[in-house]
Amino acid sequence: MQRQKLVINGERLKNELERFSYFGRTENNGVTRLALSDEDRRARDFFRTCCEELGLTVKVDDMGCMYATLEGVENKPPIVLGSHLDSVKKGGRFDGVLGVLAGLEVVRTLVENKIKPQIPVTIVNFTNEEGARFEPSMMASGVLSGKFDKNVMLQKTDRDGVTFGEALKEIGYEGEVENRLKEASAFLELHIEQGPILEAEELSIGVVDCVVGMACFDIEITGESDHAGTTPMKMRKDALFAANNLINEIRKRLGSLDEDLVFTIGRVNVYPSIHTVIPNKVVFSLEARHKDPEIVSTFKEFAQSLPYLGVNEGCEVNVTKLWERDTVWFAPELVNQLEESARSLGYSSKRMPSGAGHDAQFIANYVPSAMLFVPSKNGKSHCEEELTTWEECEKGVNVLLDTVLALLSKC
Repeated sequence: MQRQKLVINGERLKNELERFSYFGRTENNGVTRLALSDEDRRARDFFRTCCEELGLTVKVDDMGCMYATLEGVENKPPIVLGSHLDSVKKGGRFDGVLGVLAGLEVVRTLVENKIKPQIPVTIVNFTNEEGARFEPSMMASGVLSGKFDKNVMLQKTDRDGVTFGEALKEIGYEGEVENRLKEASAFLELHIEQGPILEAEELSIGVVDCVVGMACFDIEITGESDHAGTTPMKMRKDALFAANNLINEIRKRLGSLDEDLVFTIGRVNVYPSIHTVIPNKVVFSLEARHKDPEIVSTFKEFAQSLPYLGVNEGCEVNVTKLWERDTVWFAPELVNQLEESARSLGYSSKRMPSGAGHDAQFIANYVPSAMLFVPSKNGKSHCEEELTTWEECEKGVNVLLDTVLALLSKC
């Protein structure tokens, strides 16, 4: 088919994003729409209605993922667009939902221009990407890609003891295993950046070439508890002082390893946490992320060396690896096309990695996949202050539309 140059209806996209923000809206203009909650059910129901009004066929799989398909001339593996509708507690109005509504707007544009695609175009809403109610995150895409065991995931519970399987039945979105996404010509996910880079560099589009690899460790330091007022400093085995020494070494050494390495100590627990008692145990987490596997490997070696740095104040240091993931590289032909579409539309862009995880990283294991980012104001995400301008949202969806048209022209 001959490629057509179209743009989306930006006002319509804005209105839809506003409408969906009311499903779980918080007092400060954020969203709480936990997976499989009533708010999630209402958003799903409305999404289904929007799709069926366009004449799309909507199916649901056994993990609750929704697939809305515009029929193609040929019954071949579809181009798939989408993300997720669930949010974290007191999250933002754009995370996840922008990717789903981007797919909806692309399909609407095709329909209103009477373009019947050569192959089907499907919009997907993946279940429980956030993992805010049921851990782990990216649960459904993890099951689809074989990363997670379905039976184990169905038994995951929320804080009230409700299982994922029970909640799925309760909201009426337990579908059939045969409806799963099994193959596709391409999967494209538009997402807010959730970071400050695009805004800082005054760029409109991030063309994501990979999701970075990472590793996470628990560092446990064991000392001795004694009275805070009677034990001389030179006779102490203070686990917190030892932890402080280690953290200083971590920041110094990792900070000089590579400028693109990001590392975080996000959790620290001190025991017995009594102001008159010398701490006898400290446990803290240490994670780092980088796209180069050699840098990640160097980080892992350093983490394992922490017990031997000689700064432990006489305490015992143990290191336990919690988990790790390899860098996931997206399909070069799709990354190139997204970049070309941004260029052809006159939008400023750059190639960049994703430091955060997304459904696309799992789907990329069996479907050619790629991602687009649009800027996040002040880098904010997973909070009520999350904001991407309507203009930047529109640009992102226009790149998505142009890429879909380019892919269809090659069918």
